Amino acid sequence: MRIFPAVDILGGRCVQLVQGKRETATAYGDPLSCARRWLDAGAEALHVVNLDGAFGESAKNAELIRSLVKETGVEIELGGGIRSVGDARRWLDTGVSRIILSTFAVKEPESIQTLSHEFGSDRVMAGVDAKGGQVAIHGWQEAAGDYIGWAQRFETLGAGYLLYTNVDVEGLQNGIAAGPVKKLIGSVKIPVVVAGGVSARTDVAALRDAGAYGAVLGSALYSGKINLSEALEESR
Repeated sequence: MRIFPAVDILGGRCVQLVQGKRETATAYGDPLSCARRWLDAGAEALHVVNLDGAFGESAKNAELIRSLVKETGVEIELGGGIRSVGDARRWLDTGVSRIILSTFAVKEPESIQTLSHEFGSDRVMAGVDAKGGQVAIHGWQEAAGDYIGWAQRFETLGAGYLLYTNVDVEGLQNGIAAGPVKKLIGSVKIPVVVAGGVSARTDVAALRDAGAYGAVLGSALYSGKINLSEALEESR
């Protein structure tokens, strides 16, 4: 199983939020320095989120993210504020391994088909942000239907990967909710990366045993609640 340390970027800085709320941001310095820290500690992949994009400034941090892609050379999945096929193309042209489509994928599902045909399904990841079993869009404020149904639809449309985020536990550092993860992985055939609540070795082990392709480490990694080397060891 892959371990994806999160490098979330807001205003040019690496930050972590609680429950996706901008006012909860804790800054951890330069994004490239944070990325190098995790790669030097053994990580081989990164989960990058352009939070400025998610908050409405889609082009912000573009140069910084290009530098991060170029200088690290590792597997990078990128999300945050991708609201058009044009946005997606521009980000894919930076060389990221794949882009994450969340609200846009729900509002315009055919975009997944368009991009997977153009770039290959392996470079298209659909975001399944679930809150109470419903897909949550527009900053996790609006429910859009059953998360399993959407995951299966995204797979049918050509998404090569899914990013499942359990909004109910995201950022709280209290552990994952294993049941919904297992249900999702058992309902699709494409690889699933899981985010939200990964806070201990036992969480990593549970995701590995459930058959997850990867786990995103965010708040708990930055606060020191989970150690990267322990997570990497548990993921094998």
